[in-house]
Amino acid sequence: MFSRRKKILFAGGTAALTLSAVLTAVAGNQAQADDLVTHHEFQVNCTVNHRANDDPIVFPNMPGASHEHSFVGNKTTNAATTLDSLNAPGPYSTTCLNPDDLSAYWWPTMFRGAGTSQPVQQTWHQTIYYKSGILDYAAVRPFPPGLRYVVGSPSATLDQFRTSPGAVEGWECGDSTHNWDFPSNCPAGTQLNIRYQAPSCWNGRDLDTPDHKSHMAYPVNGSCPSSHPNPVPMLEFKIAFPADGNVTDVRLASGRGYTWHYDFFNAWDVPTLAALVNHCINGGLQCNSRGFDLYKPNRGQVLGDNYRLPGRP
Repeated sequence: MFSRRKKILFAGGTAALTLSAVLTAVAGNQAQADDLVTHHEFQVNCTVNHRANDDPIVFPNMPGASHEHSFVGNKTTNAATTLDSLNAPGPYSTTCLNPDDLSAYWWPTMFRGAGTSQPVQQTWHQTIYYKSGILDYAAVRPFPPGLRYVVGSPSATLDQFRTSPGAVEGWECGDSTHNWDFPSNCPAGTQLNIRYQAPSCWNGRDLDTPDHKSHMAYPVNGSCPSSHPNPVPMLEFKIAFPADGNVTDVRLASGRGYTWHYDFFNAWDVPTLAALVNHCINGGLQCNSRGFDLYKPNRGQVLGDNYRLPGRP
């Protein structure tokens, strides 16, 4: 407990400060810490709902035409998926913690074993970060309804994957990181993780394009290029596969580790996504799925404990 007038030893000597001065200094330091922006993101956490040889972006209305994908988010996603079909079931028709995120997310299934391979089961929530991909994080705006795109390529070479602007860590397990293909061995009890960033600049016109990529672009020097001037959230998939030991028998449905890719089809409730983008990305916070920053609790929580906007059941 401070006395009314207490001598405090600093590195530069001894200074006499009143209690009020000490508390003012502490408050000032805390305010500076609260104002320090180290992140501008929120998390979406979803479990795998089903697997199918479908891809409603690349092969719309062609069931079975694709290699196998693992689908998270909207439970209805199939080859015939449209924005209307994603929205039709209403809230809670998703495996994501946020009931109003009816978006569809999918990636190639991982298999393991020689001969008749078995899918590697992903039984826990996978993490998808919504971040700012530009330096001016306050300028990021929500995705328009129906925006969809593909990140990465099932036909990529190892060098294309390694040099992609979306590759962050590549494949990792234990202390082994920046692998552009699967490592040959993972320590017991670890898992294969993959991080890969999406482009975050939209051309402002097209919800999709024939190659499912050209309407999106990566930032250049921290800003969106003039051809794609609209900054939207940058998705970063952080996906975990429980595979350890000798993993030379692991493959993706699309091939080797460098064929990693994923698809996104936006069907968020418009006010909910806007609230999370405004509070967490524009506000310079590191939020969980409720829009709460554990390190800056004084900034509040944008969604209720039911992961919905206040007033929604």
